[in-house]
Amino acid sequence: MGLTVSSLALRDWRSFRERDVELSGMTVLHGRNAVGKTNTVEALQLLTAGQSFRKPKPAQLIREGAESAKVAARLEGDGRVVDMACVVEPTKRTFTRNGKRVHAGEVPETLMSVLFTPDDLSFVKRGASYRRDELDGFGRQANRGYAKVLSAYQRAVEQRNRLLKDDYPDLALLDAWDASVALGGATLLQSRLRLFERLRVKIAEVYREISEGEELACTYVCSLGEGVIGMSRDELCDLFAQRLVERRADEVRRQQTLVGPQRDDVTFSIDGRDARAFGSQGQQRSIVLAWKMAEVSLCEEILGEKPLLLLDDVMSELDSVRRDAVTRFVQGGIQTVITTTNLGYFPEELLAGAKVVSMGE
Repeated sequence: MGLTVSSLALRDWRSFRERDVELSGMTVLHGRNAVGKTNTVEALQLLTAGQSFRKPKPAQLIREGAESAKVAARLEGDGRVVDMACVVEPTKRTFTRNGKRVHAGEVPETLMSVLFTPDDLSFVKRGASYRRDELDGFGRQANRGYAKVLSAYQRAVEQRNRLLKDDYPDLALLDAWDASVALGGATLLQSRLRLFERLRVKIAEVYREISEGEELACTYVCSLGEGVIGMSRDELCDLFAQRLVERRADEVRRQQTLVGPQRDDVTFSIDGRDARAFGSQGQQRSIVLAWKMAEVSLCEEILGEKPLLLLDDVMSELDSVRRDAVTRFVQGGIQTVITTTNLGYFPEELLAGAKVVSMGE
């Protein structure tokens, strides 16, 4: 079974002065808008992913007039009890596991989470950075090594870009940064491609089921060129270094690094047609739904445990076919927290087995 969240305590968190929430296998947070449903989901994500999808500054998490905030969750399962907590002060967040301090990157080692929000429904239409961030966000949770590689590469690119912004860049120093960026980028790209290859197979399988037979193809578009899948890290590093040499004049002129994982994208086609250009809204929403379901499945495959699934007000944005797909999925034994303003979106049999929490009361 693995760990599940049994309770959540909020103290001076966002809009809450004090709120305790008991959770079950299926918890529905029900209430009108602006009563704290999303704030509750955000706290659960912070205590499982180590970060918030809103990317707030610490001070923004503290209730107005309070000096600090605290969120805490009790996780239980397999004969274990784990207490996760985060104390938020105006300039920092401090995580603890059973009273011992842990780094934010270590938080997902206790229990991962997969979050689905209305913003995700434009997943196919949005810019490439959104799809990269989704892939990297999952990789960061699933493997602490992935997070370290990603962070190191991002710092290297920032330093190289800073050098490129000089009026007269030191070319010898730029050579050194080229070597660092190529090695870090190759390491990240190899890890990202391995993750993507596992994920894309599952996405296609789920999409086929949701769409009653349509074929979805997910393609990783690499700025280094085609044929990178299956390359060794050394081969990727050599190719990256070659591309940096080829693009140097352009990069010096534009003052930024123009190739590398930070420039890559993921594209989708349905029955051979570009989903971004030709896919209907329903098809595009099925793609992100399939992606999220695939993340849940791959998480269980990688870690041997199901993640916590957080669905923040997405049912109102889906048609009945896709709401039914979500309903069938969440009834498969994964702990789920759903927020809604309308209980009518859910079948009676789901609500009968769920814990319905009225927010704003």
